Amino acid sequence: MIKRFSLGVLAYLVPTFALGFVWHLILFQRYYDELAIYRKDIVIPLGFLSMLIQAIIFAWIYEKIFSRRSGTLLSRSLAYAALGAGLSWSFTTLAVAAKNVMSSVPNYLVIETAFTVVQWMMVGPLTTLVLAETDRKQTLTA
Repeated sequence: MIKRFSLGVLAYLVPTFALGFVWHLILFQRYYDELAIYRKDIVIPLGFLSMLIQAIIFAWIYEKIFSRRSGTLLSRSLAYAALGAGLSWSFTTLAVAAKNVMSSVPNYLVIETAFTVVQWMMVGPLTTLVLAETDRKQTLTA
């Protein structure tokens, strides 16, 4: 059970951290610089800790709501991604736009909404596939 839960945590943490690093600090760095929203000395360990906490919560949500849900892997994946994206968007996009100083709230909403969509297009299916494969292997060995 702990191994399975850890795989759910990693299915969120690994792609989210990798995408977040590349998206924010490489691909769209100039875009974010123009928004003037981020500090020059980003504290990556705090961002990682935030993602780890999110990963634990999202893995728990997947286990409680989606893991034994009927339907295809695709339908579970889409449902989980929709819920995850909605929650993520509310606390990483809307809340930040509401309280942080930036040069353009609409531009921030566009780029962060795109990030959230891409993130959950990766996390939703990956979580569902990894945990379905874990279930299949446990069934075969039982």
